[in-house]
Amino acid sequence: MCGIMGYNGRENAIPIVIKGLKNLEYRGYDSSGIAYFKDKMIKIIKEKGRIIELEKLLTSDKTNVCIGHTRWATHGKPSQVNSHPHIVGGVTLVHNGIIENYHTLKEDLMQKGYSFKSETDTEVAAALIDSLLSESKNKIELLEKTRKILKGSYAFLILFADEKETMYALREGSPLIVATNETGNFVASDIPAILEYTKNYYLLDKEIAVIQKNDVKFYLNNQEVKKELLTFNHDLVSAKKDGYQHFMLKEIHEEPVLVKNFLDYYLNNFDLIPDISKYNRIYIVACGSAYHAGLIGSYLIEKYGDLEVIVEVASEFRYRKTFLDKNSLVILISQSGETADTIASLRKAKEYQAKTLGIVNVVGSTIAREVDQVIYINAGCEIAVATTKAYTLQVLTLSLLAYKIGLIKKIISSKEKEIILKDYQVLAQEIKNLIEFDYLKFARKISQEKDVFFIGRLIDYYIALEGSLKLKEISYIHSETYPAGELKHGTISLIEEKTPVISILTDQTIYEKTISNIKETKARGAYSLVLKRKQFYLSNDIYDDLIEIPNATDLVSCILTIIPLQLLAYYTALELGYDIDKPRNLAKSVTVE
Repeated sequence: MCGIMGYNGRENAIPIVIKGLKNLEYRGYDSSGIAYFKDKMIKIIKEKGRIIELEKLLTSDKTNVCIGHTRWATHGKPSQVNSHPHIVGGVTLVHNGIIENYHTLKEDLMQKGYSFKSETDTEVAAALIDSLLSESKNKIELLEKTRKILKGSYAFLILFADEKETMYALREGSPLIVATNETGNFVASDIPAILEYTKNYYLLDKEIAVIQKNDVKFYLNNQEVKKELLTFNHDLVSAKKDGYQHFMLKEIHEEPVLVKNFLDYYLNNFDLIPDISKYNRIYIVACGSAYHAGLIGSYLIEKYGDLEVIVEVASEFRYRKTFLDKNSLVILISQSGETADTIASLRKAKEYQAKTLGIVNVVGSTIAREVDQVIYINAGCEIAVATTKAYTLQVLTLSLLAYKIGLIKKIISSKEKEIILKDYQVLAQEIKNLIEFDYLKFARKISQEKDVFFIGRLIDYYIALEGSLKLKEISYIHSETYPAGELKHGTISLIEEKTPVISILTDQTIYEKTISNIKETKARGAYSLVLKRKQFYLSNDIYDDLIEIPNATDLVSCILTIIPLQLLAYYTALELGYDIDKPRNLAKSVTVE
């Protein structure tokens, strides 16, 4: 969730690290800091707030080795003293993740004479490593011992006071890469940090990395190992705003091209879409927007594949009793492929010998490597914290899975197949048309209110969940989602004059029932904004504003409907003047439990 950046090479490391941290600032941003050698001593500069506050404190110092960090608070409030790097004795480090047994370690270390300035688990980790220095000067052995003691998920980038030409990196769960170019070597928690300098990187797993100016070595179980040098397939432009006011808006505008490319590739290589019809139980496990995508996927697979699907929040699934076996399939959805709860759920599935399928964006990520089969959504870099294009491609992936089951089980007729393929062929253009619509006029009305309600039934309810999440994530307006039929069971008491109620009407089997529920809110003075399929008749006395969605099968309509909701959230936040790409208290990749 936080950002790590380090450089060891022939250039001045400080501006390189600062620039890398700026590219990672979307991951976590309540404080930042750097550490580097100066006159054989380690100098630390850190500050609460955005990186711009840190830059105000920088001097004209030059160094060839520097480590840096942007923090998203987990242990201890955002403050200068809690920010990274932390130094204890001869150890300075930055850290992503959570040390679960830090409290017990802290008590043991205090008995050994250590005292602590911060509230963080990171300072405890630094003290632990420093205490182990007295037992072994061999850094590889020392860090292997550290791994055995620590419990949790973490990534460390470390400077030792007695080795001013070397950085050490250690990963257990939290993402970390080591990159290289002709001037030196880098360590970062995500690829955007290093794209300006190189596309060549090593993905750190459980190895210890020793990073010097002209060399990188990897060790596992005290033995040197060789790692595969990977190449990132996208360019720096995909991680830049490219003239758009915000990354979120840019990423929404990328959706038509990404959808077209995705469909062109997978429909022409349909054998790459797995046949999941043979399983007697399917689970979809994910978090946040990926969970909402999974709910839509469950509806489509059940409708077109006649196969029961259970959708679980990963943080619950990993702890609850399950009935998995070798005939079960667990589909794990994660943009980053590093979501901590989803990884834990994957490993639980494997304990029960269930088969696993990953729907992932980041090539080579933990989930991508550990699942039995993976489908890459190929969304490129997604920088905005509120996901848009990755979510859309996750839903599209599930749509193709459902479509393939329907064909295999002959639930989809040849005539329906023609209609579906036509819908897929025009999907990108229809998304482009929806993007060009004027949503600001609706956003201005919504931005004036404190509470918003989204309603829908069946698949429309699942779409509404994602629309509501987008709105609350970036506009901070309180937003709730309900199955439309549940309103009368208590929630309708909250509807007041001008309360926005956003209704989704795309499911033909239930839309007339939903219309009755919309009327109930309108009768109580709600501002009624309705998103409906063009083919549905709707009397103009039950809505104030209307957004029409092109007619399409459910396999495609669910994708079209989310586009206006993404843009509605964007323009509402824009009207309110909020930092859209970096909403408060949120981070892009949730790599801790």
